[in-house]
Formats: sequence, C-alpha cells, structure tokens
Amino acid sequence: MKLNSRLPILWTLLCQLALVLAACQEQHATPEFSPPEVIIQRIEERTIPIEWEFVGQTESSRLVEIRTRVEGVLEKRLYEEGTLVQKEQVLFQLDERPFAAALEGTKGTLVQQEARQQNAKRNVVRLKNLISQNAVSQKDVDDADSDLAEADAAVLTARANVTAAELNLSYTTIKSPLTGISGRTTKADGSFVSPGQDGLLTTVTQTDPIWVKFNVSETRLLKNNEDVVNKRLLIPENANFVVELHIADGSVYPLSGKMDFSEKKISIETGTSSFRAVFANPDLKLVPGQFVRVKLKGAIRPNAILVPQRAVLQGQQGKYLYVVGADNRVEIRPVEMGDWYGDDWIIESGLKNGEQVVVDGMSHVVPNMPVKPQQPAGVPSGGQS
Repeated sequence: MKLNSRLPILWTLLCQLALVLAACQEQHATPEFSPPEVIIQRIEERTIPIEWEFVGQTESSRLVEIRTRVEGVLEKRLYEEGTLVQKEQVLFQLDERPFAAALEGTKGTLVQQEARQQNAKRNVVRLKNLISQNAVSQKDVDDADSDLAEADAAVLTARANVTAAELNLSYTTIKSPLTGISGRTTKADGSFVSPGQDGLLTTVTQTDPIWVKFNVSETRLLKNNEDVVNKRLLIPENANFVVELHIADGSVYPLSGKMDFSEKKISIETGTSSFRAVFANPDLKLVPGQFVRVKLKGAIRPNAILVPQRAVLQGQQGKYLYVVGADNRVEIRPVEMGDWYGDDWIIESGLKNGEQVVVDGMSHVVPNMPVKPQQPAGVPSGGQS
C-alpha cells in the first residue's frame, strides 16, 4: 500500500526534472545572429573639374632703372617718392643751360658749313663752264670737285653734331618710360651727376600688369603628363588655364589671370619647374613681393571614381576598401589612390563602375561576412543620387 501511494509523487518529480533538463538545453543552444547593417555607396563614374593649388609670389612685370644720360647738375626732383608715376611724366630736371649753349654753337657751325658748301657748288659750276672754253685746266675743275665733296662731308658732320646736341639737351629732362611705382631718389637736388655706374637716380616698377611666379614639382609634372597621355586628364587647349589668386587675408583676387610662361627644364637645386601667370592690376591691390596661393582651373577628369575618405582603410599591404558582392558578402579590395577631391579620394585603380563600397560600419565586419547593405540617409532605395 505504501509503494502505490508514492507512485504519483515520483511521476511528478520525473516530469519536473525533464522540464528542467529541456530548459537547460535551450539555454546552451547556439543563438542565431542577423547580419550587421552597413552603409554603402554605389560607385558611379562622373566627370569632375580638376584644380591645382601652388604657393606663389608676385613680381613686377617690368623694373626700370632711371639713369642720367648726360653729365650735369641735378636741378630738381619733380615727383613724389613712392607714388604712382605715369608714362612720360617728368621725374628730374638737370641744368639745361650748358646744353642749350652747346646746341646753339653746333647750329652756328652748321650754318658756316652750309655756306661753304654753297660756295663750293657755285665754283664747280663756274669752272665747268670755263673748261669748255679752254679758259681753265682740268686740274682746276678736279680741285673744285674735291672742295665740294669736303664741304658736303662737313655739312653732314655739322648736322650730326646738331642732332647730338639736341639729344643731350632733351636728356636734361628725365621722364618715366612707363607707368609704375616710383622708387627712392638716390641723388639730392644740386648734385653733380654723370652717366655710368654712379648715374642711377631712381627706379620705376610696373605693377599693371603684375606677374605671379610659382613652382611645380617634378613629381606633379610627371603625374599630370602620364594622366594626359592615358586620357585620364583633359587640359585646356594650349594650356589656357584660368588662374585664380588667393591673397594673404584669405580673399580671392577679383580678376582672373592667365599663364604666360613655363620653364622647359627642372631646377637641379629644387627639383621644380617655374611657371608664371599675369594679372591685370589696375587698382594696385597687388604689390611685388606678396606671397599668394595660385589655383589653376580648367582641367577635367572624365570617368572619375570617387569614394569618401572615411571608407579608405590602411593595411599592411597598403590601402583597401570593403566591397559588398552580389551575395551581400564583404570582400577586401586593394585600391590605388589618386588626389583629394573635396572630401573624397579619387581612385586610380581597384574599383569599377556600379560596385558597392562600405562607407560606414566597417568596424562590425570581417572579410567574407554577410551584411545587410543600407543606403545613406536621404538616398532613395533605387540607388545613390
């Protein structure tokens, strides 16, 4: 009787133990994880403008030394130092009286020589009439011809002396040969000046137009040439770039420039080649010696592949990306990088049009792992805009 009364209790305990064992097995079963979500970008080739930026320095397009051409006393300076002077503006005046007197003397000599010339001409005519009558000898006629030739030469010399004296007189008024910024005067009023090494009076610096010189590295030149040959880069015809200037305060110079010189050799000291752009400078906002940033515009890159900077990772073998395949599994893709373009990298090789690159969520994935691709916020599900 006692055994039969205990059977229900044992049956109940066995059932409870089976439930506990089943629960433990469920807890130790391997859980199933869903693929992680990643943000992707579909690669779409497009044509982009290419710009290059260099450090440059402004330079006068023409620097002229103002020197005296004649010896004399500097009577007066007629310009204000450091100001803009106009072409043909009088800068200095020398004492012109000695030169005016010398001019009058040469003119008098010319009149004398012209009188001798006329007399010699009349003598030749008279003797030629007389020789036909056998009144004079041939020697007399020949002597008259020689005298006339000498008189002609003397007149030419006298005229040249007058021209030289006129030039010397004009040199006493010293004018600016161009419009530009005047320099400091090196001679005081009343100084005796003479041509030669000590004859410098001042300088005039032309600033409109103004030059901007900059250097380009050999590496950059070789890369650009290679891209042009391989049709990865298209430059304007005749290298007619638009040149933009950024000055020290961060502002953009309002007028664009153009290239007007490129050196066809590489400096052995710097490993660079020199280039020059020219800018109109009517308001004299630019002065020689300023450091500026030069931007060359006008080149384009067709069929460019761009990826955000954050999508590019660095490994032991170089830079790589995560690419999502057709089965939504990620793979490592080594890539060759080009230049920056805004917030993106230009990819030289390693990616093709239409492929999907992981741009966010890379820390949650490993190669060959399935993922759940998501479009960036604001992009329609059909693809990236």
